Amino acid sequence: MTRIIAGAARRFRRHMFGPLPDDPARFARRRSPVSIDLSRRVALVTGATGELGRSMTRTLAACGAKVAIHYYRSGDAAQQLCDQLTASGADACVVQGDIADIKAVEAMRDQIEATLGSVDIVINNAVTWFEEGPVVDQDADQFDRVFRSSVLQVWATARVFSQPMKDQGWGRIISLGTEVTSQALINRAPYTAAKCAMDGMMRSLARELGEHGITVNQVAPGWMITDRDRRDRDEVQPEYERGVALRRRGYDQDVANLTAFLASDLAAFITGVRVPVCGGNVMVEA
Repeated sequence: MTRIIAGAARRFRRHMFGPLPDDPARFARRRSPVSIDLSRRVALVTGATGELGRSMTRTLAACGAKVAIHYYRSGDAAQQLCDQLTASGADACVVQGDIADIKAVEAMRDQIEATLGSVDIVINNAVTWFEEGPVVDQDADQFDRVFRSSVLQVWATARVFSQPMKDQGWGRIISLGTEVTSQALINRAPYTAAKCAMDGMMRSLARELGEHGITVNQVAPGWMITDRDRRDRDEVQPEYERGVALRRRGYDQDVANLTAFLASDLAAFITGVRVPVCGGNVMVEA
């Protein structure tokens, strides 16, 4: 009898949710009793050509959003992504600029509005990387560059895009954090400090913009499996996975799924939070 019940449970799970996420394509095709509809929305994804940026951009488009694909230097990759989306029937455009420069962000806004309409979902994903090393060996420029792309990006995009959100009484600002802020790993002080500062900025924005129907949240990925890992066959990392409660690495699609959820009306009463997507490698304090 126990075996019969267990077999029925497995069949029910497969019927409702499809196979376990052993590869991202099968995971993305899972059926769900809940549908995310972003068909009336315009989303800007900064750093959209990055490893996580591509997955988030494609997922938002698959949910019906019009998407603005931002890049700073990877123009060819941005146009290729845009061509892929438009070929599948999505509305998309490409914008370029320094996301910490208010004038550049204003120019991006004008271009997006002329092409897709007013932005009501902002995904702050772009980040400037750094050379790893001890705190005492880092120079000020390392901290400044990562700070600009983390904290000043949030400031610039909120300053430019929040007013139209206020006018319509609806908006979403979502920033990509990291599990690293909870780990304080050695040799990563510029990144850790910048993302911790971004966390403070996001919480303040959540307080200030909440009365206007704008939610402000963070997605904090762990070490996710992305196209680079799949290309290099580098998905399995036993030393890292031993510390993860689920004993495996997650997928870029896991990050994209949470981002789409937070951008939707399903998350209308969630704001001011940082949600780890790391399989329990770090856990938020209660």
